[in-house]
Amino acid sequence: MTDFTIFYTDDDEDDLCIFADAVESIPQNIKLQTYSGGQHFLNAISDLPVTPYVVFLDLNMPGKNGFDVLEELRKSDCKKDVPVVIYSTSSEPGIIEKCRSLGANCFITKPVLMNDIIKSIEHAMQIDWKKFIPTQSNFVFKY
Repeated sequence: MTDFTIFYTDDDEDDLCIFADAVESIPQNIKLQTYSGGQHFLNAISDLPVTPYVVFLDLNMPGKNGFDVLEELRKSDCKKDVPVVIYSTSSEPGIIEKCRSLGANCFITKPVLMNDIIKSIEHAMQIDWKKFIPTQSNFVFKY
């Protein structure tokens, strides 16, 4: 069984806990690292030798928001190819397109039901990110 590392950045402690509960219920060996805010995530990822399999990133955070984090990550020499799933309450087409144009790999509107949260995480874990090319038709995941 493959081991996966997921990073999840969100300023909402409840969302971080719910996401962690969902990860624990998935029958794969997943190591989850959570960060409460964009700057904390950027500080950590630049210092860590670990490269995550995928990053889940909230957009609406104080200070460095998800757009800022995505832009900085894509400009980084060592971490620019890390797959980023935007995980947001928004579902506005303009925001979705902005995320795609900034280099996000996938967009998921935060589910309400635990089963849908699990499906969203499992979806991201099943993608071969080295071969995946985001297009208009596969960028948004519908659970």
